[in-house]
Amino acid sequence: MAERAKPRLGVAMIGHAFMGRTHSHAWRSAPRFFDLPLEPEMKVLVGRDQPRAEAAASTLGWAEVSTDWQAVLEREDVHLIDICTPGDTHAEIAEAALDAGKHVLVEKPMANSVAEAERMHAAAQRARPQGVHAMVGFTYRRVPALQLARELILEGRIGEVRQVRAQYLQDWLADDAVPLSWRLDKERAGSGALGDIGAHIVDLTYFLTGQRFAGVSGLLDTIVAERPVAEQAGAGLSNGVAGAERGPVTVDDAALVTGRLESGAPVILEASRFAWGRKNAMRIEISGSRGALCFDFEEMNVLHHYDATTSARTAGFTRILATEPDHPFVDAWWPPGHGLGYEHGFTHQIVDLVRAIAADEDPRPSFEDGLHVQRVLDAITRSSGAANQWTAVHEFERS
Repeated sequence: MAERAKPRLGVAMIGHAFMGRTHSHAWRSAPRFFDLPLEPEMKVLVGRDQPRAEAAASTLGWAEVSTDWQAVLEREDVHLIDICTPGDTHAEIAEAALDAGKHVLVEKPMANSVAEAERMHAAAQRARPQGVHAMVGFTYRRVPALQLARELILEGRIGEVRQVRAQYLQDWLADDAVPLSWRLDKERAGSGALGDIGAHIVDLTYFLTGQRFAGVSGLLDTIVAERPVAEQAGAGLSNGVAGAERGPVTVDDAALVTGRLESGAPVILEASRFAWGRKNAMRIEISGSRGALCFDFEEMNVLHHYDATTSARTAGFTRILATEPDHPFVDAWWPPGHGLGYEHGFTHQIVDLVRAIAADEDPRPSFEDGLHVQRVLDAITRSSGAANQWTAVHEFERS
């Protein structure tokens, strides 16, 4: 007896640079390694330049190409819009897609401002009664070791959360000669290190502790205020070839933040793209009343757990290699000890999104979650502009 065909989920992806490549890999691999209730179909890749989009579609596995995202929203064979564009276009595309009855996956940060994020959240709420769903792409939530950390916190293994320390350190801008790109333009990117990588540790703190931010004090700094303009566009992840002309950097290069969660627990955050030798060092340590958890993405398959209830004579951090079949997501992949990589978080994101859509459940992180992160970023920015004044996150302000 022939197996019954699964319902199809037609996908259109807008944008095909760094994030487009990772999302494409995820759409290809998710149904091949996981038993999904819907069959994703990579229908259309949308880009501004037809020849470049055609080349990307051929490489990444998309069936068709378009340069008109509005027209794609009218297609009945497209059910989900995957937004991998710079932040200045997120709100317009997401609102239109949701109003057209399409599910939406949007890369982080959700928007370039609180106002845009609020509009996107409102659109998601309008679409929800029709069974239309929206999710923000904070993919680090899907790293198995971090999923395990969340499980251990929920189980009470570290007790009451008492302090969080998190960093996201990179060095790709540490060289003053690196030319300008859209990520250094406030109009397109919204912010610099704060929104690009700081958003991840804000969301991860929220995800792991289950607590929102109540208030923050922030310091933003633009370390190199002027850079060469690229005379030749870059390919792949390159910023291009620097020319003689120079232009302004209009975003922050580093962000330093102190804050409190809604329980009152203190938080320290640091995001920098000027940390020589740190390639993708996203680190978080959560200390509780009964122990602690520590994670560094540069050793992404490992979680460290300290059990403070054991004898001091033998106490110490236990190194957990999160590659066993009973660790989150791992049973679909390789034998124990065969580590996963950066791309697997994106695959797991697609798995959770497709399963939520099929079950008519709200996927996480939702647009409400993304809006909270946007409000935290906004509070940090306002604090920095007010001589680091303590600033309440909007949803916790009291009249």
